[in-house]
Amino acid sequence: MATQSGAAESTTKRVADHTQLAGRTARRLLLALLAVVVLLGASGLLGVHSAQVSDSANGFTVTLVYPQVARGGLDVRWQVTVTHPGGFDADIVLAVTADYFDLFETQGFHPTPDAETADAQFLYLTFTKPPSGEVFRVDFDAYIQPASQRGRSAELRLLVGGRTQVSVDYRTWLVP
Repeated sequence: MATQSGAAESTTKRVADHTQLAGRTARRLLLALLAVVVLLGASGLLGVHSAQVSDSANGFTVTLVYPQVARGGLDVRWQVTVTHPGGFDADIVLAVTADYFDLFETQGFHPTPDAETADAQFLYLTFTKPPSGEVFRVDFDAYIQPASQRGRSAELRLLVGGRTQVSVDYRTWLVP
């Protein structure tokens, strides 16, 4: 009988040792994962990352600074700069993919558009031509809605005299 009880104790001990080893390994993996998340957060890699796209055509240059990667609740930068040598002869209309701004809670545009309208595809923001200068800039004061979970692709078009002069495509990715 001594051999049977000794075998039973040995089997139980092996199961207990295996359970302890598995638990220790799981804790170490979770701690390592937590450390990676903390390091990513401390390095700023989990915050807002802006990008810039630019294109030129027909004497106009459009540069857009936009949130390429963001998280809900964080302030973001969306700024359009339009440059035209010799100044502007007509009102400036910016057409933005209509559902793009659904990502944001907004405080408004600076300067404020003189008119806003929309169709199924675009939101049109009309600004009176600047009285002087070759550069026009508009800022969108906003933050990502806390409930936003998915990013969006969009297109920005510069319209002058009812015709598209320049367009740029961009995408905002949202992370948890």
